[in-house]
Amino acid sequence: MKNQTLLTRRANAVPRGVSTATPVFAARAENAEIWDVEGKRYVDFAGGIAVLNVGHRHPRVVAAVEQQLRAYTHTAFQVMAYEPYIELAERLNAIAPVEGDAKTIFFTTGAEATENAVKIARAATGRPGIIAFAGGFHGRTLLSSAMTGKVNPYKRGLGPFPAEIYHVPLPSPTNGVTLDETLRALDFLFAADIEPERIAAFIIEPVQGEGGFHMPDPELYQALARLREQWGMMIIADEVQSGFARTGRMFGIEHQPVKPDLVTVAKSLAGGFPLAGVIGRAEVMDAIGPGGLGGTYAGSPIAVAAALAVLDVIEDEQLNDRANQIGARIRTAVEAAAARNDTVDITGLRGPGAMVAFDVPDPVGVADGTTAKRVASAALDRGLVLLTCGTRGQTIRILVPLTASDDIIDEGLAIMADALACVTEAA
Repeated sequence: MKNQTLLTRRANAVPRGVSTATPVFAARAENAEIWDVEGKRYVDFAGGIAVLNVGHRHPRVVAAVEQQLRAYTHTAFQVMAYEPYIELAERLNAIAPVEGDAKTIFFTTGAEATENAVKIARAATGRPGIIAFAGGFHGRTLLSSAMTGKVNPYKRGLGPFPAEIYHVPLPSPTNGVTLDETLRALDFLFAADIEPERIAAFIIEPVQGEGGFHMPDPELYQALARLREQWGMMIIADEVQSGFARTGRMFGIEHQPVKPDLVTVAKSLAGGFPLAGVIGRAEVMDAIGPGGLGGTYAGSPIAVAAALAVLDVIEDEQLNDRANQIGARIRTAVEAAAARNDTVDITGLRGPGAMVAFDVPDPVGVADGTTAKRVASAALDRGLVLLTCGTRGQTIRILVPLTASDDIIDEGLAIMADALACVTEAA
């Protein structure tokens, strides 16, 4: 089977609305390596978009899934419940970065998690308004698209969107927005569009994913906490991309001085199997009555089994510490590439733990991520899967599995440095 043959079949069978970052097709994968259908090997610095913190096919995850397959694959938790769902909820409740007792409910996708967090916050507060941040990504369904703070490609031509969703700029040194500007935008919002006592919640990514790996200063969270105390709105931490050891902590919000009321999780929770959830303060989570939450496949027994194994792997292999070690290795390599005189411009190195990104600016007058796309393409040609992101697509993000060996990581970093240089040569 050839990649080009599959590309032709894909074009004929699959709508163009779902894009694919690479023109190659996977045949098999192991930890931080992927082989395509033509047998070419790639180092994986994408991790399925932060889904594979424990790597492709971790043996303990595979073993847990195989064992569950031999018992039962589906009953629907709403029809006949099963103990592993409760065990996973208990384990997440025990480590939840919220104040007091916690409860957890499971879904299937990150967008389901963010939407249900909004439902819960609205039910608990009796208020409609949601404030999100520019550049944030919260999913592609209609409500989650409304909360996503990026028009292209997530909103263009797809409205109208649900009402009572508002955006303010995210303060961060790497996106040029100060905390004062964000607080001023909030003041304008409360004066012009909606009174603060009608806001149910703020929703914020502790580290923006698709938006460019921006991490706001602690002062923002302190300001949100003051508003919460004054007006009674909630804080939802969207941990879909930043959770489960990626930032050197189990949850990215643990880098901040404030505890949220609700936390959304997905991606690396189940090591490649579809599972999402909302974790929150127990009294908040109980605001919706029986039947108001759920889903046919929500909390799939297979995915729950995988997630229990993932939590074991994170603990036993000390992946929080490993994330910090990997992050230091990546930063050293990027700094070395930036110091060279034969690479594209490299700016804005950032991100906690192993959630690392940097910008490769476009030429003056161009702001569409052309240079970053060329770097990613050159890396792929050389055997490295590398993703871009950012509001203008100018950011290179690195999401290598935390279980990758130093040798594999160094191999990928060397390929990336070569790609950064070759793009300059070709310009």
